[in-house]
Amino acid sequence: MLSNRELTMKVRQISLSYFKLPFEHEALWNQRLRTTGGRFFPRDLHLDFNPRMADLTDFDRVILHELTHYHLYRAKRGYKHQDSDFKELLAQVGGLRYAPQVAEKLMKYSYCCLSCGQLYQRQRKIDTKKYRCGKCRGKLQLKKAIL
Repeated sequence: MLSNRELTMKVRQISLSYFKLPFEHEALWNQRLRTTGGRFFPRDLHLDFNPRMADLTDFDRVILHELTHYHLYRAKRGYKHQDSDFKELLAQVGGLRYAPQVAEKLMKYSYCCLSCGQLYQRQRKIDTKKYRCGKCRGKLQLKKAIL
């Protein structure tokens, strides 16, 4: 994995090649990011990136997404996801609109409703005396546990 300095250099290179504008701030890895590819901070103009996405083939397109926020904010144009300026520029440079999924979570427990047969997948074990089916209010039964 790249260091923060190498990541900043990569972001600067991508910014110059796609936007023809310099990236003058810092790009950092943020271990706390879970489902998002990156974040743009208007307060100090730095970018955070999810290190779990660094090995994906689409990581450069995640960088393009965050740089689109960055350059539009600096140009005082609509930089938020719902703004048409953002959508147009993102499409022009070929950035990703949504972050790719990293890895699916392993569902360890399967519960089945005894009345209607509704299936529920859970990561954690639940108390079947306390919880009921959301469809018909029937009793739940543990069907499969993967440990």
